[in-house]
Amino acid sequence: MNKNDTYKNNYASKKNYICPPFKNLILLEMQKYSKQTRLLLAVDCIIFGFDGEALKILLIKRGFQPEKGNWSLMGGFVQTSESIDQAANRILKQLTGIDGVYLEQLHTFGDTDRDPIERTASVAYFALIDIHKYETQLSNDYHAEWFPLKRVPKLVFDHQEMVEAAKRRIRYKAALHPILFELLPKKFTLPQLQILYESVFNTTIDKRNFSKRVLATGLLIKLNDKDKAGSKRGAYYYQLNMQHYYAKFQAFLNFIPNPDSLHL
Repeated sequence: MNKNDTYKNNYASKKNYICPPFKNLILLEMQKYSKQTRLLLAVDCIIFGFDGEALKILLIKRGFQPEKGNWSLMGGFVQTSESIDQAANRILKQLTGIDGVYLEQLHTFGDTDRDPIERTASVAYFALIDIHKYETQLSNDYHAEWFPLKRVPKLVFDHQEMVEAAKRRIRYKAALHPILFELLPKKFTLPQLQILYESVFNTTIDKRNFSKRVLATGLLIKLNDKDKAGSKRGAYYYQLNMQHYYAKFQAFLNFIPNPDSLHL
């Protein structure tokens, strides 16, 4: 063995060597971890969608006990080999077939009795999608079904609490960002926009007042063609003026119901 080989072997042995005092310290720390209470970590996905007529939520029938067969959000456990974000996307695709959706983390729900089987904390995610864009992806393996927000069935565990928290977050974001326009086609009518805002904010808005306040923002571009599906007279199509929007996005607060009550 030459000098270089001897040096490499000595270096490798020193690199992997842990002196006894430090090794004992690691063992002591591991013992501290071993005494801690273990709990399961799950994710639940809240998917809202708009089909041009109503704001809806995607639900599945739970596939295992407890509450097997009852309506549920898309949920599952985080595996040791994946991040929480990766788990949310995996579970959503596995249970519904939907892929490529931007999921935003909402809140961690950790009441001690939220799962009757074992202590489980759940990280909730939410997303807004155009229902028509994902119709072909939707799988029926777990009976995934869209429900209007006004007719949501009883949900398992604390899933209704999660839905309410997601609705509050969406209302807040919709007042400050054009996220709701992502649910509309590139050209839309004022009645479609009004239906969407009434659904999100769970209120009834006077038609004339809504149109007047929306158009006063200067954020919409009126097009020449009309949608005549609902009446002979028809309704003009509009587009969002993105340049004006970014210059004065706070104008949207002019037609948000009770903007002072908005909170995360």
